[in-house]
Amino acid sequence: EVQLVESGGGSVQAGGSLRLSCVASGFTFDDYAIGWFRQAPGKEREGVSCISNSNGSTYYADSVKGRFTISSDNAKNTVYLQMNSLKAEDTAVYYCAAQYGSSCPFEYDYWGQGTQVTVSS
Repeated sequence: EVQLVESGGGSVQAGGSLRLSCVASGFTFDDYAIGWFRQAPGKEREGVSCISNSNGSTYYADSVKGRFTISSDNAKNTVYLQMNSLKAEDTAVYYCAAQYGSSCPFEYDYWGQGTQVTVSS
């Protein structure tokens, strides 16, 4: 059974940092791309970042470039999202997702349950 479990969310003040973790199980981690998405109340889901576990390529949304860093520890089947210089507009539920393949896709088959990030200004 495929499982993705996010953790690391919380409440911080603007300018602060959080590190989200996504622990994966039930599939061959190295063969998948892992993406981070977020959804704020009343807004559409937004793709934030992605990493290919097979070749290490990464993607960042313009809104987080220079502030967020995605990384992967293949030995631990875990993808991290380091979020620095957080802004109030980063407040959302953050989800990780997994998709078989070597590049960051538009569609993902597997999703975690989400973790809340709240940034106060």
